[in-house]
Amino acid sequence: MQLANQGLQAGAYAPPLEHSFRRAQWRMLLAAMFCYLFFYTGRQTFGFAIPGLQKEFGLSKEVLGWASASLLWCYAIGQAINGNLADKFGGRRVMTAGAILSCAANWVVSFAVGFKTLAIPWGVNGYFQALGWAPGSRLLSNWWGTGERGKVFGFYTFAAGCASVLSFVTSIVVVNVLHLDWRWIFRLPVLLMLVGGIAFYLIARERPEDLGFKSPDTGIANAEDAKAASLQHTTPDESSWTRYKAVLCNPKLLIAALAIGFQNAARYGLIVWVPVHFLGKDWSKMADGMIDPAWISVALPVGMAFGALTNGWISDRVFGSKRYKAIVLYMLLGAAASVGMYLLPTSIGGLALLFLAGFFVYGPASSFWALCPDLVGAKRSGTATGVMNFFSYLLAGLGEPLIGRLLDHSGNTSMVFPIVAASCLISAFIAVFIRR
Repeated sequence: MQLANQGLQAGAYAPPLEHSFRRAQWRMLLAAMFCYLFFYTGRQTFGFAIPGLQKEFGLSKEVLGWASASLLWCYAIGQAINGNLADKFGGRRVMTAGAILSCAANWVVSFAVGFKTLAIPWGVNGYFQALGWAPGSRLLSNWWGTGERGKVFGFYTFAAGCASVLSFVTSIVVVNVLHLDWRWIFRLPVLLMLVGGIAFYLIARERPEDLGFKSPDTGIANAEDAKAASLQHTTPDESSWTRYKAVLCNPKLLIAALAIGFQNAARYGLIVWVPVHFLGKDWSKMADGMIDPAWISVALPVGMAFGALTNGWISDRVFGSKRYKAIVLYMLLGAAASVGMYLLPTSIGGLALLFLAGFFVYGPASSFWALCPDLVGAKRSGTATGVMNFFSYLLAGLGEPLIGRLLDHSGNTSMVFPIVAASCLISAFIAVFIRR
């Protein structure tokens, strides 16, 4: 905010345009948030389909964990590719294409007749889903300056957290309210994503110049990081190889990528397996006469949404854009909340802990994404976001079949929580070395 205001005071924008530009900035942010609000209806509904898939196809949790991993790994590969495509072709078109193609892929999944016809299109859907986050981040990096990135990515990640809420709620409505089978989980909620993608294309514009404004300062946050990123060699038409080289040679970004990998492994451990846990026999007994346990699980994504909103703001206001401090703090508290869930797996008191687990485990995502333009500048932020997300989902995918195997052998779905806690602690330890 401060940098943007300084630019305005220095005459970067004519006074009559100042208010108009500010409105345009918020319009782009809200358009990206609205689009991504529906994206998770295309990939975070899988946990609610697991009981139906097991019943119809006789598949174990470990095997279904591999199906889940197919999406996460294809998503990881897609991120490594599509972030660069966003830098090359623009986030507006790429993100819209992702929404449309993912909607179609989900419908293909709904006609599965076995493991292969489930896992293969689900993996393809993962690649299409990867057309969303990094391109949207790239567009926002064009519109917002360095001093407001924590706030902006906090809002953007808040929309992603709300998308988790929406994916949980729509899945519960399909299964528990409309009493439809698992196939409709992949058919109805994704129609919202289609609407969001089309609306984004109609409302958003790639950069301020498209509406007659001058771009704010979208460079790198400090001189040390600017030198490390070799920003002085950035050219408008630089090659994809140059962008990848600049990003992959940035040690702090690679450390952050490893740290977010364990953070995302913890996050998906909760997203995929918490619905299975809350639909189990222990929670069914606890909830008799009170509330459907499926609805209790919604506390998780609600906590995630608000955690993301607060962490980016804290990294800006409390820690002066030293984002690793906000990341470490939340990861440690996320580990504590997860341990609490394990100790109170069937207690109604666990509802508050589930909210806190989501709050602290997902919250640091907003600071991780703000680090991308901080470290490499807006012109390479799509590539940086894609590379970071590649590592993020590579490790998340490794965790899914391992968790499924453990739950098969132990018969205790609450075992997911100590695994999540361990991932949080590893992420916190690695994040210390991002120091900026």
